Amino acid sequence: MRYFILSLILVGVSMVSVQAQTPAAPAVNMITAEELKTKVTNNHPVTIIDVRSSEGYASSTTTVKGAVHFKVRKLKSRLAYAPLKDLPKDREIVTYCACPKDESSIAAAQVLQSGGFTRVRVLQGGWTEWLRINGPTQPKPKG
Repeated sequence: MRYFILSLILVGVSMVSVQAQTPAAPAVNMITAEELKTKVTNNHPVTIIDVRSSEGYASSTTTVKGAVHFKVRKLKSRLAYAPLKDLPKDREIVTYCACPKDESSIAAAQVLQSGGFTRVRVLQGGWTEWLRINGPTQPKPKG
């Protein structure tokens, strides 16, 4: 029994050690819907990435004006292809989703930061907040 308890203690200490060595996900900055609306209406250069779920995207007829849609789970692999591979690493990028706590857009922002992008922010309140403030939208691309 003593050896069993000692084994459990060693396993626990090992797990804590491994967790301490795992790098933390990069912190993300937020942008308010009003601030993004000003940028969009004044034609400021900003890349907007819609990471709503497939169901959420499919059930909508519009996106934020100028946005491109990517699935979060495929975003990392998409960094190697246009349009993302052609973006300057210091380009302002805003991600948004329709999650209650912006979970998908935060995950997407972290993928972009890990890919070397330095000016990535999350639209606070996402798609719901964008619609609430009557932010500019565009019809969703066909196909």
